[in-house]
Amino acid sequence: MRDFARYLLLTFLVLVISSVFVLPCRALTMADGSRISIKLDTSEAEAVLAILDKACTQQPIAEADWQRIFSSEPYVSLKRREHSMKRSFEDDVFQQYVLSPETVKRTDALRYTLEAWKGANLIASARQVLKFLPAGAKINATVYPVIKPRENSFVFEDNKIFLYLDPTRPKEVFLNTVTHELHHIGMGSVETGFDERYMDLSPNARKAGINVGRFAEGFAMLAAAGSADVHPHQFSDPKDRARWDRDMANFNTDLKKVEQFLLDVLNGRFASDEEMWNKAFEFYGEQGPWYTLGYKMAAAVEKKYGRAALLECEQDPRRLLATWNVIAAEQSKKDEQLATWSPELINGLHAQPVQR
Repeated sequence: MRDFARYLLLTFLVLVISSVFVLPCRALTMADGSRISIKLDTSEAEAVLAILDKACTQQPIAEADWQRIFSSEPYVSLKRREHSMKRSFEDDVFQQYVLSPETVKRTDALRYTLEAWKGANLIASARQVLKFLPAGAKINATVYPVIKPRENSFVFEDNKIFLYLDPTRPKEVFLNTVTHELHHIGMGSVETGFDERYMDLSPNARKAGINVGRFAEGFAMLAAAGSADVHPHQFSDPKDRARWDRDMANFNTDLKKVEQFLLDVLNGRFASDEEMWNKAFEFYGEQGPWYTLGYKMAAAVEKKYGRAALLECEQDPRRLLATWNVIAAEQSKKDEQLATWSPELINGLHAQPVQR
């Protein structure tokens, strides 16, 4: 009971402080020079909470209350995204979700979480990300904390970051997730010269090179952590941290699984591109090998050769594989036996290590 009372008191204090110091707007744009522009749009979440407040106090809910949700930019974009993925997303079903007992009983927790997330320093996150991006990269993004049935978070239309409003995730985890996605957005703003670099590759080797680019998830994990000396799940739920540590321990095995996939692409063993893409997506998982392998290699490159070398690998991920082989060979002579990428794959991709 005392813990519950403390929770209510904390919620009350957050609301009071927010009413004094937070601007009464549902879309707040933050900018830092010409390289950073981030908009935090909480209009959908606040509109849902307004209805939940009425449901909790048994007040009548007007059609205008629902239209406030349905006309909000986050909701309109979310519906467009779900329909683009051939998923059903209809207003009447969403109404049932909002008024369900499970959602109503989470009203206070959802409000507390939203207010905490609104206090996150997104500009600081973007500045951190820019340190892990090539010169000239820009970050132009909109962040949507949303209350919705599906408990997933994602980027849509290149720069719209949707975050499921989850009371179990503190502000620090919210920031980590946003920072991860900002790294992807920042890389997307930079012309990497992909076509020019891959011109001398066969069609199958180009496809393999495109798939090597999926290790961008590992670069984003490192950027979100801010340092190779900081655990990527520093603020996460213990279960998420344990899962990450367990998967990282499978590095050698997972490297060989991904290697076989890349060799199959390189040698044209897939019957169709669809079959190839489906196999590639198996390595995403919750945070699968594209994340863990990419992170371990990227962190090793930065520790060994510095940030400039890391940026070279970001702009040409083939270099990540070749540079990892150099680092792993040196490390394996000392203590830990680390798997390396096969000469067939390295040669097939024309991959060269960074020169340091």
